[in-house]
Amino acid sequence: MKQASVVCYGEVLWDIFPGSAKPGGAPMNVAYHLNKLGLQSHMISRVGNDDLGRQLLQQLQHWNISTQWCQQDIQYPTGTVLATEGADHEMSYDIIKPVAWDYIEWKDELDPLLKHADALVFGSLATRNETSYHTLLSLLEISSFRIFDINIRPPHSNIDIIKLLLAETDLVKMNLSELELLLCEEGISAASITEGAQKLLEKYEFSGMIITKGSQGAMFLDSTTFCERPAYQVTVKDTVGSGDAFLAGFLSRYLHGNMAEPAMDFATGLSAFVTTQEGACPDYEPAQLPQLFASLA
Repeated sequence: MKQASVVCYGEVLWDIFPGSAKPGGAPMNVAYHLNKLGLQSHMISRVGNDDLGRQLLQQLQHWNISTQWCQQDIQYPTGTVLATEGADHEMSYDIIKPVAWDYIEWKDELDPLLKHADALVFGSLATRNETSYHTLLSLLEISSFRIFDINIRPPHSNIDIIKLLLAETDLVKMNLSELELLLCEEGISAASITEGAQKLLEKYEFSGMIITKGSQGAMFLDSTTFCERPAYQVTVKDTVGSGDAFLAGFLSRYLHGNMAEPAMDFATGLSAFVTTQEGACPDYEPAQLPQLFASLA
């Protein structure tokens, strides 16, 4: 089987928790899990010329993720996020700005990277600054399969930009609150989550759509398929990166030609496992995952 190649674009940073700091950023979390699951993942981002940036690059190298496409900024610092946990294990984030990943520059060598990749994964956070936003637009023009993991983080997201990006998207992933926001913005009324998702799918003509629903599970739909999976009932350590793990788990199967149903099964299991661990990028052996999933169930 050909090894699928995925380019992840956007923020790399340090999540600062009470008493600890962990590498993070949704695109980087996706790249980590894709790499663990046997796909070739590339990270396009930017770090500062500082200790935090050097430590982040070392961590990526330790994970065998190439740092070739991670630029270094001499003016702005490496990104940081102050994370706090609220009710029901939900996390809130203070995303510091401006930082290095706000200024990801277009480089001509990115053209062949995107042309040879099977997919591009991106979110909305990297559009908060014009420099990184315009670089993303150039990448979208080249990519053959564009995956938008929305990740709305007020006040860092612009709904008009998100709607423009949706029009350039093949596969989209969002959570329930993001779905509800988009339906409201589009003036779409629906009697159920499924009906609302279907109407949004038809409006933007996505090739596929993933809706994550937290403790209620997740659903996938395209023009011919609908499948829904319940969430595993687990003891949650934290929910940081669980959605990123879900997307990576889904893509690890879907991009290799699997149908949506087994891809959703695997994604649900991987996401549940990550919530039982501390941080977004816990260590694990892929061969052990089926046994881990069985123990969680």
